[in-house]
Amino acid sequence: MNPQSPGVPGTARLGEPIDARPLFGPELEALLGTLRALRPADWRQPAVPGWTVHDMAAHILGDQCARLGSTRGGYRRSFAPGESLEAFIHRTNQEWVDLHADDSSASLVDALEAAGTELVRRFAGADLEAPALGVSWAGADPAPAWLDIAREFTEYWTHRQQIRHATGRGTDPEPVAWSTVLDTFMRALPHTLRDTPAPAGTGVEVVVDGPAGGRWTVTATADGWSPAEPPGDRLAASVGLDPETAWRLCTRGVGPATALARAHVRGEPRLAEAVCRIVSIVY
Repeated sequence: MNPQSPGVPGTARLGEPIDARPLFGPELEALLGTLRALRPADWRQPAVPGWTVHDMAAHILGDQCARLGSTRGGYRRSFAPGESLEAFIHRTNQEWVDLHADDSSASLVDALEAAGTELVRRFAGADLEAPALGVSWAGADPAPAWLDIAREFTEYWTHRQQIRHATGRGTDPEPVAWSTVLDTFMRALPHTLRDTPAPAGTGVEVVVDGPAGGRWTVTATADGWSPAEPPGDRLAASVGLDPETAWRLCTRGVGPATALARAHVRGEPRLAEAVCRIVSIVY
């Protein structure tokens, strides 16, 4: 368990800090290489329901520009009266994609390279402990910058995998990026279990196999669930997942019931079911 980040209360429940800053450069190069290798027909393939590969590339550019504070094309994001965060994100994402529907694939790639390069530079000098944007799925608002930055990395990685899958490629097996994504996603576990009652000291673990995998444990306390080992290794439930199911569950590429059916479960079924409700995106 990490100490509190200066100026960011309650961060101990988020676990040890993650430094995703060095991964943005390789991730950008991988994205650009993927897009430049696409055939014209590939850009029209569905990447997620309602969006083509072209739409997804435009969306990634929108994420980059929003992070940089850019108003490319004169578009500005602002909340409508009474609008929830989820509704705001979904609305503005669609507006941006619609705005860039007629952009050529070449112009999108060029813009992604320019914005992405600037983003890599900015993240490289970021203070990991500074207060930053909230991460709603981890219950952190504000969040420490390390979690905000790691969350941002998972967004780009996830969207690149969606493009790969849409164009007949599997998930990129490179383990360092994949393991960082899973480590970030699993920071949602205490928040996921927040309404799941259990006696203090009850432990639950998630184990993901393979080079990109790992083990994450949360324990019930008087103040909620904490990313800590239970006293005396008192594990009440263990959920084993393969890495493909794990990342797709966290991003709702598969649903909780599907993930649970694929999982290797030991211990209390209700706790395993609660774990499989994890979601690490704004959904």
